[in-house]
Amino acid sequence: MKFHLILLKPTHYDADSYPIQWQHNWIASNSLACINALALDCRERKVLGPDVEIVVHAMDEISRRIPVKDLLRLVQRNGNRALVCLVGVQSNQFPRAMDIARPFLAAGLPIIAGGIHVSGCVAMLKELPADLREAQALGISLFAGEAEDGRFELVVREAYADKLQPLYNFLERPPEIQGQPVPVLPRETLARSGWLTMSIFDMGRGCPFQCSFCTIINVHGHKSRFRTADDLERIIMHNHAMGVHQFFVTDDNLARNRNWEALFDRLIELREHRGIKVRMQIQVDTQAYRIPGFIDKATRAGVDQVFMGLESVNPENLAGAGKHQNRIGEFREMMLAWKQHPVVIICAYIIGFPNDTPESVRRDVEFLKRELPIDLVYFTMMQPLPGSKDHQRLWEQGVWMDPDMNKYDTTQPVMEHPKMTMEELRETYLDAWRRFYTFEHMETVLRRMFALGSNKKLTTANRLHWFSYFYPYMGIHPIDGGHHPIRKRRDRRPTLPLENPLLFYPKNLGRVALHYVTRNVHIFRVRRLLRLIQREPAKASYCDAAIAPALEKPGCGQEEELR
Repeated sequence: MKFHLILLKPTHYDADSYPIQWQHNWIASNSLACINALALDCRERKVLGPDVEIVVHAMDEISRRIPVKDLLRLVQRNGNRALVCLVGVQSNQFPRAMDIARPFLAAGLPIIAGGIHVSGCVAMLKELPADLREAQALGISLFAGEAEDGRFELVVREAYADKLQPLYNFLERPPEIQGQPVPVLPRETLARSGWLTMSIFDMGRGCPFQCSFCTIINVHGHKSRFRTADDLERIIMHNHAMGVHQFFVTDDNLARNRNWEALFDRLIELREHRGIKVRMQIQVDTQAYRIPGFIDKATRAGVDQVFMGLESVNPENLAGAGKHQNRIGEFREMMLAWKQHPVVIICAYIIGFPNDTPESVRRDVEFLKRELPIDLVYFTMMQPLPGSKDHQRLWEQGVWMDPDMNKYDTTQPVMEHPKMTMEELRETYLDAWRRFYTFEHMETVLRRMFALGSNKKLTTANRLHWFSYFYPYMGIHPIDGGHHPIRKRRDRRPTLPLENPLLFYPKNLGRVALHYVTRNVHIFRVRRLLRLIQREPAKASYCDAAIAPALEKPGCGQEEELR
């Protein structure tokens, strides 16, 4: 007998109400990797008995169209025994998740939905919101919390016995994750995420900070829990066997992992003594540079891209968001500490704080460009995401928030702003992307790279292209970007009518052609900048206010002061 575990990570709808899909997306899903590992572990241990074969299907919808009919036929040939798991569903993905679920529900298959939206709402709200109640009314079970430590196995057993509960709430007891099955994805899924060049995993969960806009602290908790160096080596070697050597580490703050040194030492041993290639992008807080030895060991361990939550350069905004650990006066010092090594710095920046105006945002963006050695800025719009303290407060006060969860992708206004209309906020957000990623400023970023002696030339140029292209040209955040767009007429959101084929196909062909032309022209211009600067004999002599302290060139940038 066969029992199918169908693990689906949904995408979300674009501005035209079609699922955002690519033949190759940028980055894989860690949630899907974690659940896939637990499913494979259930299969290997034969948790449903020696006579039941568990068949695992793991699919990320952003990089492929879910073959619903094929899956249903396959399950029907095997006695209609299956569990459909909607994995890692974020708030903006929940409407799409429900639309994916409907044909499986019609076929009588059990479905369970988990992820940050379900967990955040269960954690922070006194009662379930309307969309989760609707899901339960349709017969969909909900899973809140993390799935390790036998919890996913419990769900699989109860689904097999036709005894799924309406809600599994494990939020009060976050599990230890050391020694648990490590995140893995099928080769086919990784091949669709950057052509089998980058994988994804987490080394720890939980965060000690109190940022009011954050959902992670209320889902994963404040207590930090970690994998071991042995777990890390298993992850690296599993991917090495597939030829994958680049990794995005999803820990919200790897610097607060008390085992960071043991982890880095293991990676250093793998790289320097066993010849295993490792390149990593990690996330840290702005104070990580103060930890003795952290930066030096991180870069020896293969870290060449660092993401940090700058959030704002307005002290009032930071204080209001509970981001007290960010000290604006130290930003340049902190970044230059990283820039002593060949590292690309990516900073998250939020637009739409209560004190923001179009003028103040323009001023702040120019400050970022002029004063700080940032390579890339990851702009988001302030949104009260379900699971955050901000959302809980507004929910309890009865403040209007847009009921369409598809809009909660951190690029759209979903509530009233005290100083801007929604249209002004939308235009201010778009202007920030365009203003930071001018070709003039991208040239400055590349010149700083050469002046600081970095060898991350193609990495910097490719990231500049990626971050400067997708929102201004495609209207989607770079994290949702990819190559070779996919759009199917019948996949349009059910709340809107299907488009006439005579109109849809020519329009879609034009859209794809425009994407290829603008993308290729854009990346050509960025790489041309790189080549032109690289040929300059005096490229190493460049200096400006942002990098002057690192270069120690008399008079360079002294007229500029960090506010």
